[in-house]
Amino acid sequence: MPADRPERAVSAWRPRVPGVVEVFHARFTEYAYPMHVHDAWTLLIVDDGAVRYDLDRHEHGTPHDTVSLLPPHVPHNGAPATPGGFRKRVLYLDGHHLADGLIGAAVDRPDLRDPLLRRRVGQVHSALVRPGDELEAESRLALVGERLREHLRSRDVLGAPRRDPVLARRLRELLDERVVEGVGLAEAGEALSAHPAHLVRAFSGAYGIAPHQYLMSRRVGRARRLLLEGRSPGEVAVATGFYDQAHLTRHFRRLVGVTPGRYRAGGRCRPGGSGPPGRDDGGGAAARHFTST
Repeated sequence: MPADRPERAVSAWRPRVPGVVEVFHARFTEYAYPMHVHDAWTLLIVDDGAVRYDLDRHEHGTPHDTVSLLPPHVPHNGAPATPGGFRKRVLYLDGHHLADGLIGAAVDRPDLRDPLLRRRVGQVHSALVRPGDELEAESRLALVGERLREHLRSRDVLGAPRRDPVLARRLRELLDERVVEGVGLAEAGEALSAHPAHLVRAFSGAYGIAPHQYLMSRRVGRARRLLLEGRSPGEVAVATGFYDQAHLTRHFRRLVGVTPGRYRAGGRCRPGGSGPPGRDDGGGAAARHFTST
């Protein structure tokens, strides 16, 4: 085994996302799990190598393009299926997204070959490692849960999103009211009497952007105005609802193309702090679309 590749490397935490009991990222080269059970659903993707495991006395495997869903209370084990071991990312989920009535279907078909599902699970993990992006993680996880339920209910064709412009508008209004403090998807679902996954689909179908993307564009729009007033990026991050200055910088650069500090400096060097003609001081094209809808 190469000296620079440890036999075991793990990272685990519990995020502030409803339904997620634990996030577990690990690399194992030789370690094999004995038979054991979890009291939560195990949603597993393998990024390098492969894992073989036994579930309900049947052998299964996890090639790179597979999403594995192991149900709670059913014994399973796990071991590397390739010489170099494996690197995996796992979400342990409670019954918020998957009911116990789906356990039997998951035992029969725990490995799902679905490239879209695989990509969406990876997007959930990417959001979970970024503090402050819990709404994005919650939104993406809602769609993951919906697709898992459709697989377990044996639908041959995954259904097309159902349009609901009234619900989309109501969610938009709620987000507009809570730009700084934010609102979780589960809380929004309770307030609007809608399932979180339906909220995401209705909003995305109506406006062409996910709820978390809309909220971030609104926050960046506010940040731009405060920066042009001369406030520091650290102050602006707090005033506009970002987790910290790094969180602001990441989203600001993605939507505006420069860091908040450079944007602030460029605004101050012009008379009156105004930018060139035609500059959009909102949250970019997405913000202009929403304020005019």
